Amino acid sequence: MSSFITELRPRRRAPSLGSAEARERWVHRRVGITWGLLFLNTLTFSSGTWNSLPLIVPIPTAIGKLLTQGALPVALLLALTVNRRIVIRPNVFLCLLSLLVVEAFVAGLHPAGHVIGTLYRTFRLAGFVATLWLLTPWWGRRDMLLVKYQLISFAVVLGTVLLGLFVAPGRALAGGRLSGEFWPMPPTKVADLAAATLGLVIMMWLSGTMRGRASFAAVAVTAPILLLTHTRIELIAMLAGILVGGLSLFISRARVRKSFVAAAIGLSVGITIFSGVLTTWLARGQSSQELGSLTGRTTVWAGVVNAPRDQFQVIFGYGLSNKSFNGLPIDSNWLATYYDLGLFGVFLCVALVVFVFTSAYFQPRGPQRALALFIVTYLAVTSLTETGLSDASTFLLLLALAASLLVPPITDWRPQ
Repeated sequence: MSSFITELRPRRRAPSLGSAEARERWVHRRVGITWGLLFLNTLTFSSGTWNSLPLIVPIPTAIGKLLTQGALPVALLLALTVNRRIVIRPNVFLCLLSLLVVEAFVAGLHPAGHVIGTLYRTFRLAGFVATLWLLTPWWGRRDMLLVKYQLISFAVVLGTVLLGLFVAPGRALAGGRLSGEFWPMPPTKVADLAAATLGLVIMMWLSGTMRGRASFAAVAVTAPILLLTHTRIELIAMLAGILVGGLSLFISRARVRKSFVAAAIGLSVGITIFSGVLTTWLARGQSSQELGSLTGRTTVWAGVVNAPRDQFQVIFGYGLSNKSFNGLPIDSNWLATYYDLGLFGVFLCVALVVFVFTSAYFQPRGPQRALALFIVTYLAVTSLTETGLSDASTFLLLLALAASLLVPPITDWRPQ
């Protein structure tokens, strides 16, 4: 009888286990929301600056900027709720990034004009880095949790681009290049998101961490978006990243070897047959003079190099700016960093990229190493004509994602 009563007693372990699992899922959701808010903060709201046509949904500039800039303090607060004990892991990458924040504050002591804007961007970078520190307990997870949430963020934004293309193709393709029309994004930004998404999906399929059907569906959607933007540097950077990341799996994965052989044959045949179409796509209707000057970038670059500066500004720069010179975009991470943060800032940016490359070299072969190599190679190539590694941006968030893949996981820590 006593044994029968014991059988009827409710078990206490099952509910506690279920509660622990539910709590863990809720923690993961909050981490994902925090990462998504960081990503939202990097989506600069610049309504219609590249397109004379109005947006499909006219979002007031004040509201758009409130959404993007307000996302960062919300992300910081949410990170504090998920990491209430403020447990941070030792991390060389974030130490270098924190040193960049200190350098930005030093440069802001002697700003060249826009004092309020410089200070605001500096505090924004500090909040961005602080949030990354609070998320370090979730770095290095073998389920690549942060990669999952990064892809979800990409998918949401690219979904709005596709929606704009279907609803109003004339506006979305104004000027012959695909832009964002529900959320305002220039073609270069759309290309950056599409290329990063496409490369991550391909690398995950090559490493066996994503199923074939899901990978094919993602490629079928993102590849046309990238081609419709007619952006060269992002395409080249993506191919370079896939090559470097794939070579890290070449010995251990038969799928990679077969795919590389098939890709080499396909590219050879495609270049031979469609060389005229490829040349036209790459030229993008530009003259030889425009191609030689990189669409006018070299003129701006010369102005940045020759701008008058004292010894302090040579070393520490003018302070964080909107990455423009005389009203024109600088369009080079290294020259923009030199303009904002001087030679010391350039050194720190190089150190961040080199550190991720070096860390990946000493990691065992696997999906984490391959993805990190793809990301850092992609960023290294695009940094030649794009900015972002010295400020809170999508590029810096991606570089932090690559660094997060290369740290050992924590198995005995639980948030409280």
